[in-house]
Amino acid sequence: MLTGKVAIVTGSTSGIGLGIAHALAQQKAAVMLNGFGEQAAIDKLRKELAEQHGVKVGYSPADMSKPADIRGMIESTQREFGAVDILVNNAGIQHVALAEDFPDDRWDAIIAINLSASFHAIKAALPGMKRRGFGRIINIASAHGLVASGEKVGYVSAKHGLVGLTKVVAIETANNGITCNAICPGWVLTPLVQKQVEAKAKESGISVDKAKENLVREKQPMLRFTSPDQIGALAVFLCGEEASTITGAALSIDGGWVAQ
Repeated sequence: MLTGKVAIVTGSTSGIGLGIAHALAQQKAAVMLNGFGEQAAIDKLRKELAEQHGVKVGYSPADMSKPADIRGMIESTQREFGAVDILVNNAGIQHVALAEDFPDDRWDAIIAINLSASFHAIKAALPGMKRRGFGRIINIASAHGLVASGEKVGYVSAKHGLVGLTKVVAIETANNGITCNAICPGWVLTPLVQKQVEAKAKESGISVDKAKENLVREKQPMLRFTSPDQIGALAVFLCGEEASTITGAALSIDGGWVAQ
């Protein structure tokens, strides 16, 4: 479905981003990975992804807290692959504390990586998308882009801002062949979350399955995690012709979290 298209997925060396990268590559899009990790592991991942799906896969070490790095990532992808047709802004960080105790540097970092990075990437990618008359921008927000939880003032603020950014870009590009949407996941079972669940199960003396249920039950009526593969499938749909009039949407994939 995406043969000939070029995608950048930020924060894609693990978790949700990697799931999206796999899904796009499976549909034959060339993919530029981005994220932190050991170089040997990243090289192995890039090679495996390319061989598994038969597409070109690159890697950008751009630091999402640095606007110049972000612009450089867009430019280097355009040089190496010829275009940026699909931009998935997924990179994100978290910190938990009461608002009055929230460290200034953590606030600044969360806003920079979870919100400002998406702005800088979109700004750099839009001129090329407009010239070609095609673009798909997908911002990975969160249920916390639509509702709030305590002790997450930085994350909730950034994700709400990301949904707002999505809407503005969608309006401005509505007649340029470009769509801009936000995906808003609830609990996602990434390797990092799996480790946290296992640790909680051991600490509480309960089964891993029970620990998973307890965690999800805090927020979701549906007692199931979403998988990175499911988020990848939604991203693929948003890139297709069938979704060409879906723009400015904040699409929940959250087991009913925000329906309450």
